[in-house]
Amino acid sequence: MFDGFIKTAAVTPKIKVADCIHNAAAICNGIDEAVAAGAKLIVFPELCMTGYTCEDLFWQETLLDGARQGLHQVVFHSRGKDALIFVGLPWEKDGKLYNAAAAVCSGRLLGIIPKSCLPNYNEFYEARHFEPGCRKVEWVDYEGSPVPFGMNQLFVCKEMEGLCVAAEICEDLWVPQPPSIHHALAGATVIVNLSASDEATGKDKYRESLVTGQSARLISGYIYASAGEGESSTDLVFGGHSLIAENGILLKESRRFMNETIYGDIDIRRLVSERRRMTTFQQQGQEEYEKVPFHLELTPTELTRFIDPMPFVPDSPGDREKRCEEILMMQALGLKKRLEHTGCASAVVGISGGLDSTLALLVMAKAFDMLGLSRQDITAVTMPCFGTTDRTYTNACELTRTLGASLREVDIRKAVTLHFQDIGHDAENHDVTYENGQARERTQVLMDIANQTGGLVVGTGDMSELALGWATYNGDHMSMYGVNASVPKTLVRHLVRYYADTCGDEKLKDILLDVLDTPVSPELLPPKDGEISQKTEDLVGPYELHDFFLYYVLRFGFLPRKIYRLAKLAFAGSYEKETILKWLRKFYWRFFSQQFKRSCLPDGPKVGSVAVSPRGDLRMPSDACVRLWQRDLDEVE
Repeated sequence: MFDGFIKTAAVTPKIKVADCIHNAAAICNGIDEAVAAGAKLIVFPELCMTGYTCEDLFWQETLLDGARQGLHQVVFHSRGKDALIFVGLPWEKDGKLYNAAAAVCSGRLLGIIPKSCLPNYNEFYEARHFEPGCRKVEWVDYEGSPVPFGMNQLFVCKEMEGLCVAAEICEDLWVPQPPSIHHALAGATVIVNLSASDEATGKDKYRESLVTGQSARLISGYIYASAGEGESSTDLVFGGHSLIAENGILLKESRRFMNETIYGDIDIRRLVSERRRMTTFQQQGQEEYEKVPFHLELTPTELTRFIDPMPFVPDSPGDREKRCEEILMMQALGLKKRLEHTGCASAVVGISGGLDSTLALLVMAKAFDMLGLSRQDITAVTMPCFGTTDRTYTNACELTRTLGASLREVDIRKAVTLHFQDIGHDAENHDVTYENGQARERTQVLMDIANQTGGLVVGTGDMSELALGWATYNGDHMSMYGVNASVPKTLVRHLVRYYADTCGDEKLKDILLDVLDTPVSPELLPPKDGEISQKTEDLVGPYELHDFFLYYVLRFGFLPRKIYRLAKLAFAGSYEKETILKWLRKFYWRFFSQQFKRSCLPDGPKVGSVAVSPRGDLRMPSDACVRLWQRDLDEVE
């Protein structure tokens, strides 16, 4: 439960219809199994104490008494079990019968939640036996103690801030306005659903879309436990299709037609962070709810969820190709609009033979095609200097020619050397002045050529570089429109690869593949034996680590120690924990100290959920202190 994680379980026991003795024992066994696996929130199916398919047997007092005795057994069994448990059973109140969920924790019955929406169509006849539940909470007697009864109940964990659980039952999810909407707006971060959804061809996909979609709309965790084998098969088959979702992401799904228990680690702090960020998610109606406290022991949660080491890059090849095509289109449309608005029929870009400038040129070609302009009006400028290698120079030239753009070469060695003389800098001193002097000269050349051609300078820097401040102020930091401004380095690589795979031009593909194979470098230091001597990732760290850090810092605002924990899991076998911690410290230092560079960024299109534009996603003071974040990292093991 540390770092906001809680292990949850959806349990589908094999029951016997109308045999509450067997079913109570099966539920207790399921509790034991889930607790042993570390689950703190355990959900069983709808009416699992009796079986959903009892039909008119629900009118039999013997069955109802058996259900109450079974609940007593479950409540007693829960003593010493560190979990909040939801069990389905029929509940009689004021001479009427309700399809209900019992919330149990540590030997106590915390509340009874009745089903609101009773299906009475097709194969369902619930209105024949049950009354619809009311939202307003009343109090009923359970073995001499008052217990809340009603839909509007929130079960609040006293030890874990943000863990607030509410329940709905099966059909409640399938209606136009599910109770879970009100629950979430009142503060519930996890919704449990006790279900007995029978199977039909294709129904599983619709069920999955309902669960994941509702968790996304509510920014919540959603645990859906469904009835399986053991129910009557007179007319129906139940597949035990259980699901656990978090904010639109399916964490776990059971195999259908097999009774099993599934587990999912829900990140409560992630949900709280997302709700806090979204101003349109407004809590309301809390005064209408009964808040029922429960207690759990704070213990470590062994994470079983998949932590994607590349959160900006879809894992599925199909999704990745779709994402790449979408982003290329968004980049091109942004540039297209700027060219139209400014009346520019030409554009200028510095082409280095590296990944970022390659992507920028590809986007420019796409934008010019969309405008019906000649690619010859794109001026790609190669500016060899002290660190340029034959490999990158050749790729820059060949890429420009193959795309049909105009190539212009401006050797800046003499200009930079003269500049060093003017300011009294020793050209043998390869310090930051030596490096940045070249970068600023290149930007001046590009700006002046843009004036000559009546065009605009397209920037090439990507979001990862901007986050780290790995850009020369008033050098490559500056342009008239930055098409890569919200594209992280790990995604730049995939965009270029996608273009190579889909361009249909073997020569262009070969050039792009060689660019992909070239080490990332600003090429500001002289090469050694003709090879690149200055490799960016040796200096600032691996971009795949920095992009991972960037995603969780900006998207969710996690504590540094939580990001470190996630990174250790995501990059297990790739990086030692000491290496991860080293570069995470470096990330925070650079991120805070370099905000002044981001505060004056040129315009550029946002393409994903994370961006660093000072006009949009990241409004951060340039003088903010990193001390608290560093202190948090000092406390990790």
